[in-house]
Parts: sequence; structure tokens; C-alpha cells
Amino acid sequence: MLSKKQSFIKGAIIISLGGFISKVLGAVYRIPLTNILGGEGMGIYQMVYPLYCILLTVSASGIPTGIARLISSGKGYGAEKQAFRLYGAVGIIGTMLMFMLSGPLADIQGEPSIALCCKLLSPSVFFVSVLSVVRGYFQGKGNMYPTALTEIAEQLIKVAAGVALSYMFRDNLALAVAFTLLAVTISEVISTAAAAIWYLRHRCKQPLYYQPSVPVSGILKFTVPLTLTALAMPLSQLAESIIAVRLLREITDEATALYGIFAGCAVTIINLPVSVTYGLAASSVPQISPLAESGNMREAKKKAYKALLITLAVSVPAAVGLYVFAPLAAELIFGSLTGSQREILIILIRIMAVNSVTESLVQTSSACLTSLGAPIKSTITQWSTAVLRVALAAILIKFTSLSVYGAAWAANCAYLVATLLNFWYIMRVKNTRGKANENHADRLGGVGRRFNPARR
Repeated sequence: MLSKKQSFIKGAIIISLGGFISKVLGAVYRIPLTNILGGEGMGIYQMVYPLYCILLTVSASGIPTGIARLISSGKGYGAEKQAFRLYGAVGIIGTMLMFMLSGPLADIQGEPSIALCCKLLSPSVFFVSVLSVVRGYFQGKGNMYPTALTEIAEQLIKVAAGVALSYMFRDNLALAVAFTLLAVTISEVISTAAAAIWYLRHRCKQPLYYQPSVPVSGILKFTVPLTLTALAMPLSQLAESIIAVRLLREITDEATALYGIFAGCAVTIINLPVSVTYGLAASSVPQISPLAESGNMREAKKKAYKALLITLAVSVPAAVGLYVFAPLAAELIFGSLTGSQREILIILIRIMAVNSVTESLVQTSSACLTSLGAPIKSTITQWSTAVLRVALAAILIKFTSLSVYGAAWAANCAYLVATLLNFWYIMRVKNTRGKANENHADRLGGVGRRFNPARR
């Protein structure tokens, strides 16, 4: 049997600790990785990730929150089973696409070694899809342990395998980077297997009476907007990696290394506080969704504002700490960088410290909008700001003397706009459900409140 549903704070703490430990491991991982691969190797490593993230977004990103939203609302019986079939197939297609696009991407980015990197990383797209379904199922049940523990397991395996493989092939930079990315695939295979066993042991038992599963359309209603929302970031990162590197090559011979310091080093440090507040976003879904579904939008919004205030209280001190201790963070995590490269990293961290606040708020507010039944609003926000970020980065790099710092200022502006837009949408959300929602409670495959499997 499943454990009793965790409270909002307890669930947030569990998943935040899991995310934070995972991010810390990822940051610590960069220390030996940067020592072995250097700035250029890290640049190649980061240039592979945008395509990977795009395919991962399509096949997995909307699943945890979408499935959690359905199950926690009481109308998502069998949602995870349908999602296994649907997104398992999508994951296989994503794996095949990444394998086939490896060559063209290497040609576009002007880095031949990227082709092998993509091929070795491609199988993980499928496994992450399956893993995301399991996480969404347990989040919908109010159990955050599976998400937290599998995140930690992913990182531990990736760190161990990544350091070992990169060191083995250290004499060949291209192979070292490629086999470092193979470690990601290895970690996803093992984590997915563990999560699948957990699900089989703790899933809800089949009820004695017949109960139809939620249809695929019911799943897509929530996961597609979330997928479109999440897709904006990796697409903008892919465009940024191509445009920024090409523009930087016009002013320096170290364009790849500069982009590696920005995307692979600075962003890694900035995202540490964001990982802590991820728990607030994930835990808000099963707390807000039932209230929104019942038409009690006033109480639902109160919980959303509470989640945002806690996010602000956690992220602001973290941002101040990043600004003050940027030199220490650069020295401890990326000590292998040269003196000039480390100075660039310190400046980037200080410029982007505010992103720890705005990115955290965007993360939580997007989850709140989904819980309130307005996921499309978050989609509009993300796409508008993604376009703004890429355009502004190109302008600042091309027409000013900011160089790679232009990309940092562009990210700051984009996340600030995204934060303000999401706040505006949350305040404007109105109750469009009420009694009409009760009369049509079986649209997503449920059969009414009497037979709510989430209450078993």
C-alpha cells in the first residue's frame, strides 16, 4: 500500500532536498569533469544538451506535473498506465530522432565530435520518459520520496560512471566527452529500472468494480500544454548555442570555451538554489488542484500565493549568497579554470545571481497555473520570453562590447518578464469550473466522487 499523503511542507522538503542534493552532486561533478575535459571539452558537452533537452521535453517534461494533476484531482484513474504506453512510444521516437540528427547537428554547430556524443546519449530519452511517468504517479498520490530518491540515484550513477569514463579516454578529447555523455544513459537505465520496481510494488490495487481508465485525450489535455511550455527553454538554448557561439567567433578564438563557461559553469551554479525551490512547485500541484477542480478558486489561489512567498523567502537569500561568495564558488567548483576564465565566471555569476530568484518564481508560478487549470498561460509566458532571450542575446553580443556577458543580461531580462507575466496570469485566473465541472466529472475517464481511487 502507498504511504499516507504527505503535507505540503513535508512534500516540499522531501523533493527539495532530493533536488538540491542532486544539483550539488551535479555541481561537484563539474570539478573533476572540468579538470579532465577543460573549457573546450565543457563547451562541446554543453552544445549537445540543447537537442537532448528538446527531445526530452517532448517525451517527458510535461508528464510528472500533468499526471500528478490528473491523479490528485481524483479523475485520473489509470492515467499512469495510459501514459506508459503513450510516452513510451514517444520516447522511442525521440531516441531514434536524436540518433539520426546527430550528424546534421554536428554540421550546423561546426563541431564534428558532437555526432558520437548524440548517439551515445540518445537511448536515455526513452528511459527518462518512463521514469517521468512513475514520478508523476507518486507525486499525484502526494508521495515525493520516489522523485527525490531517483533524482539522487541518477546523479550518483552519472558522477561515478562519468568521471571513470572521461578519465579512461582523457587522451582523446572527443571520445572523453562522448563517453562522459554515455554515463548519462547508464544512469537513466538503472534509475528507471529501480523506479519501475517501486511502482509495481506500491501501485494501487485494481478495484472490484469496473472503472474506465482516463482516455489518452484526458492525459494530453494537461501534458501537451506543459510540454509546449517546457519546450521553449531548450529550443531557446539550442538557438542561443548556435547564434552565440557563431557571433562570439567573430570577436574571439575562444568562443566555444566562453560559451562553456557561461552555459556549463555559471548556469550550473545559478541553478543550485532553483533546485531547492523545485520541491515547492511539485508539492503545490496535489495541494491546489483539488481546490481548483471543486471550484474553490479563492482557497486555491491562497495556496498558490503561499507557495510563491515561500519560494521568494528561500531564493532571495540564496541570490545574495551567490553574489557575495561568487569567487569562492568559482574556486571550489571550477578551480581548474585558468585565471582569466575564472574571472569571467565570477562576473557571470554575479550578473546572473538575480536569476536564482526569478527562475525559481517562474518555476513555482508555472506549476501553480497548471494546478489552477490555466497551463496555456504558462506556455504563452515561456515562449514569449524565450524569443526575447535569444533575440536580446544576439543583439547584445553583436552590437555591444559585452561579449558573453550579453547572454547573461539577456537571461536576466527574460526571466524577469516571465515572472511578471505569470504573476499577472495567476491574479487574473477565474473560476470556470464550479457546478459545470461536477456535472461533467467523467470527461477525463472518472466515474464520480463515490469511486475516487485516490481516496482508497
